[in-house]
Amino acid sequence: MAKNFYRFVLPACFVLALYLAGCSGSRDASQQRGEAIQTGEASWYGPGFHGRQTANGERYNQNQLTAAHRTLEFGTMVRVVNLDNGKSVVVRINDRGPYARGRIIDLSRAAAREIDMIQSGVANVRLERLSGRQTADVNRESFTVQIGSYSSRSEARREAGKLSNTRVVQARVNNRNVYRVYYGSFDSRNEAERALRRLQSRGHNGFVKQEQN
Repeated sequence: MAKNFYRFVLPACFVLALYLAGCSGSRDASQQRGEAIQTGEASWYGPGFHGRQTANGERYNQNQLTAAHRTLEFGTMVRVVNLDNGKSVVVRINDRGPYARGRIIDLSRAAAREIDMIQSGVANVRLERLSGRQTADVNRESFTVQIGSYSSRSEARREAGKLSNTRVVQARVNNRNVYRVYYGSFDSRNEAERALRRLQSRGHNGFVKQEQN
């Protein structure tokens, strides 16, 4: 009996021990410690952008854990910690934005749901970089071309749909909502002005403005 025990049970225990050691040594990305790079306000974008092209060429899918950031390279994995409730989610950067003052990241609907900010629309967050790098300083000056401002979100989206690399941003002016259509994001005013001239040659009007940090 003892002989059979050593022959069959001990090897099984050894295999189990190796398995458990492997599990403890390989942590999921959500458990990895990241480099804290930014603190600020997060927002989210969903149905109105679902299926549209993101800045890296993918189709935006509101049900995937992705996000837009101004400077992190595409493919960077970032943990977003909701400082209001302690919940966190790991997202992949595949788009550019956000472009409203004070916002540092724009989450997909699925990511926003993970940290319980669907109803509030915004949350105070900390960003922890798990991989990738920044393409520029997070506080750099950047410029864009505004090609329209509308009182109707649907009208703004219609206009934005005429060009690629556009986005619709809601703003509050004189106690009412307006919906601005922006084209591109540029590291210098000269680049933005060149883009504006190209747009004008195609029959679009607009003006260059500095993006708000």
